[in-house]
Amino acid sequence: SGNDNGEALPESMPSAPGTLPHFMEEPDDSYIIKSNPIVLRCKAKPAMQIFFKCNGEWVHQNEHVSEESLDEATGLKVREVFINVTRQQVEDFHGPEDYWCQCVAWSHLGTSKSRKASVRIAYLRKNFEQDPQGKEVPIEGMIVLHCRPPEGVPAAEVEWLKNEEPIDSNLDENIDTRADHNLIIRQARLSDSGNYTCMAANIVAKRRSMSATVVVYVNGGWSSWTEWSNCNARCGRGWQKRSRTCTNPAPLNGGAFCEGMSVQKITCTSLCPVDGSWEVWSEWSVCSPECEHLRVRECVAPPPRNGGKFCEGLGQESENCTEGLCIQDKKPLHEIKSQNLETASDIALYSGLGAAVLAVAVLVVAVTLYRRSQSEYGVDVIDSSALTGGFQTFNFKAARQGNSLLLNSSMQPDLTVSRTYSGPICLQDPMDKELMTESSLFNPLSDIKVKVQSSFMVSLGVTERAEYHGKAHSGTFPHGNHRAFGTIQARNKAMYVQNLSSISTTSELKTTALFGHLGGRLVVPNTGVSLLIPHGAIPEESSWEIYLAITQKESSLQPEGSDVLLGPEVTCGPSEVTVSTPFALTIPHCADADPEHWNIHLKRRTQQGKWEEVMSVEEETTSCYCLLDPYACHILLNSFGTYALIGEPISDCAVRQLKVAVFGCLSCNSLDYNLRVYCMDNTPCAFQEVVSDERLQGGQLLEEPKLLHFKGNTCSLQISVLDIPPFLWRIKPFTACQEVPFSRVWRGSARPLLCAFSLERYSPGTTQLSCKVCVRQLKGHEQVLHVQTSILESERETITFFAHDDSNFPAQVGPKAFKIPFSIRQRICATFDTPSAKGKDWQMLAQKNSINRNLSYFATQSSPSAVILDLWEARHQHDGDLDSLACALEEIGRTHSKVSDLTETELDEPDFNYSRQNGL
Repeated sequence: SGNDNGEALPESMPSAPGTLPHFMEEPDDSYIIKSNPIVLRCKAKPAMQIFFKCNGEWVHQNEHVSEESLDEATGLKVREVFINVTRQQVEDFHGPEDYWCQCVAWSHLGTSKSRKASVRIAYLRKNFEQDPQGKEVPIEGMIVLHCRPPEGVPAAEVEWLKNEEPIDSNLDENIDTRADHNLIIRQARLSDSGNYTCMAANIVAKRRSMSATVVVYVNGGWSSWTEWSNCNARCGRGWQKRSRTCTNPAPLNGGAFCEGMSVQKITCTSLCPVDGSWEVWSEWSVCSPECEHLRVRECVAPPPRNGGKFCEGLGQESENCTEGLCIQDKKPLHEIKSQNLETASDIALYSGLGAAVLAVAVLVVAVTLYRRSQSEYGVDVIDSSALTGGFQTFNFKAARQGNSLLLNSSMQPDLTVSRTYSGPICLQDPMDKELMTESSLFNPLSDIKVKVQSSFMVSLGVTERAEYHGKAHSGTFPHGNHRAFGTIQARNKAMYVQNLSSISTTSELKTTALFGHLGGRLVVPNTGVSLLIPHGAIPEESSWEIYLAITQKESSLQPEGSDVLLGPEVTCGPSEVTVSTPFALTIPHCADADPEHWNIHLKRRTQQGKWEEVMSVEEETTSCYCLLDPYACHILLNSFGTYALIGEPISDCAVRQLKVAVFGCLSCNSLDYNLRVYCMDNTPCAFQEVVSDERLQGGQLLEEPKLLHFKGNTCSLQISVLDIPPFLWRIKPFTACQEVPFSRVWRGSARPLLCAFSLERYSPGTTQLSCKVCVRQLKGHEQVLHVQTSILESERETITFFAHDDSNFPAQVGPKAFKIPFSIRQRICATFDTPSAKGKDWQMLAQKNSINRNLSYFATQSSPSAVILDLWEARHQHDGDLDSLACALEEIGRTHSKVSDLTETELDEPDFNYSRQNGL
């Protein structure tokens, strides 16, 4: 190659004594800033000549500046060369790589080449590729501010400013600025609020980003409740309140104010003070040896109570009994007095004996008459389970006669029980079902009188009957609010034999009926969903067609964040109807409802199709009421619509209850057998949907379903088939174990989770299959289902469960829909709605029935006791456990019996004692 003037610059020179050139300084990579040229330098020894070569071409000799010297230590010749490179030269070069230069040094022995130095034009664009964005974050939350600096050569370095002051991440462990130009504050503090700016700089210029304002806020938190204030009424019914403040902590920097009520009020009853009053004076005593006699009186008519005043005046008087003429001879006077005293005491003794004999005679006669009048009803003491499903009676004990609220004491009990039975019964086919219905098992029990061993308890006659008409339904789904499937302990599988063909395959999960002033109950069969319309909720002489439906398609409610849908989406209507007293809607759920782990909300769909929160189950409100049982939620509402239960897990220990069931059927290839394992919500409607789908596919329930406690700990679910008999069966490749991600199980409430396994038998003669299906959550609960079945339909033994027999009565109208007869209900309301000095008001009724929360809701109702009884009806619709209600009423009577003994004569209301016998 040649230079600009055509001179030849040889790559090497003839050999000569010496050594190859050694570079003492090589050209460095350089950047041209604006229009200033840069200088490249090169220094070598020993060197006779040094020339630069740029982009493969020699640079003209005239453009070199050369300096020569001797190295004193070695005596070798040292040469240093400079060249200038201009911006124009670099811009005019259009090669595949950057503009480059290197130097070549000659000595007598040969040539050496230096490194290649690149020359680039430096620049820094003005606009940032990404400016940091302002944020509002909660205290202790993480702050991430993104910054992508402008394009530049060399690449820009970034530093952060807070309120125009540089941030040094080395001084604060909470701040990290190393991650790809981003600013990360791991736990936000109040002091981290401010304006943040990203600064980008290189050798050309500095650039500032837009400022981002960061606000660290604090959401408000409630303080502890204060103690309840004293009852504001000194006497009778009043209220007391407690309060809390949003100061733990107080909201800061726009943080949310506390949700909920700052003041709670409840009603209270203060015992009225009763001032004491003197009874009449006693007779004068016999004259004493001192010629005086006495008389006394006591402050007991009535005695002072509850802070009342004591009687004013003296309780004893004495005066001279001889009008001042006292006999001086003490002995005769004393003898006379003693004789009189003995005579008086004898008279009192005989009078008392006569009265006692007379009282015993009257008592004997009364008991004999009572036993004769009751003998026609029998005198056996029976167990309460004999009347399961029939009405169980209770009685009021009247404090005084003639009260119109009390039942006539002469009324006889009617404990007729119609079409009911206790204990599980298997119906295998329609013939058996017909026989069972007509058998004596379903015949009404004869009228029974229950004898109770208690001096306080008397039985009460019942005029209405809770009757149900029609034959028992053979379809028995797992169903119910307070029992999980799988709690039935079977002695053998034969107890569970039943044909799944009896299960309805209707796709319309909807029930409709006409209701009037008497109210009634509407049930979607085998789903756990029901609606109770109380007596009087619908105006007289009106009748409404009311419907209750379950959404079978995927719910329109899409939970946000970590929230999950806990049960079916339920619609009741028509929506334009308004009721005068709250109706009760029962929705099953699948949460292990511990308030420490779940926050459960009731949501309603608006007419625009959006979902809004109605209330939290633990909230204190007067708009509606939620009573959460282990497997269902009973909700008191005033307006129809579409409702759903949403659960927000508070901790990793939140448990979603899943039902695990395994079904099987032969495939098209007769040697293959399909096992289908379902994990569904532990609600009756979810199980019914699976069974209906399996019926269509010819599937058979192979083993008693089991309950799996699935924790919200983000661990996945493993389903595996184990212990397959070798030489008889083999599982198709790669299907022995299947793992399902946590989110698919936890949030997959739209459809039940299905895992299918394919088994192949070696011989058509193999007709029996035994294996285990293991379902386990990693770091969680595990269930093993033991499958032992015949794959031939003719030999197959089927498994089923028993449910409440509600499919035959989707609608019950009028008195027969309620467990508590109307006349009894009226008397309970008349008793407990009235404030009582004995404390027997509706609050006590609620507490004894395990309703201890949100009592202010009932206080706003015209009849709190009626609404409490409606809630009881919804809660006990399947067991009709009147015994528990009788027990609660009896406990109220016993708790206050001492007070009632003292106040019976002063109070106008009757004193009730309740029997916890086979009724109320």
